[in-house]
Amino acid sequence: MNIISDTNIFLAVALDEPEKEHIIQITSGVNIISPEILPYEIGNALSAMVKRKQLTPEEALQAQIKTNFIPVRLVSTDIQKALKLAIKFNIYAYDAYFLHCAKSLTYPLFTFDKRMKQVANELNIELLE
Repeated sequence: MNIISDTNIFLAVALDEPEKEHIIQITSGVNIISPEILPYEIGNALSAMVKRKQLTPEEALQAQIKTNFIPVRLVSTDIQKALKLAIKFNIYAYDAYFLHCAKSLTYPLFTFDKRMKQVANELNIELLE
């Protein structure tokens, strides 16, 4: 089985969030796929967490290293089509890349983001819970 995994899934695992075990159960034995912007979005999220004093710089660097060990296939995304989704649904382009990826590949989306789930439902994208 192939799934599209959102950035928040990777961060929850790397930061040992309470959802980590559930994520491992859901993703065990599946192929995880994400848009090629994933590493950049992880870096952006971690730097924002340091800026908000939710993480120390060292914790952020260690979390980034942990994400490198999560097996994922990065795929290119049609930026123009994703941007159209972002504009249509009034969401960030970063979120639209994951949604477009799931829609174009017809794979389920795994995310904790409520707004992304709403848009996924409107686009008839299967969601993993």
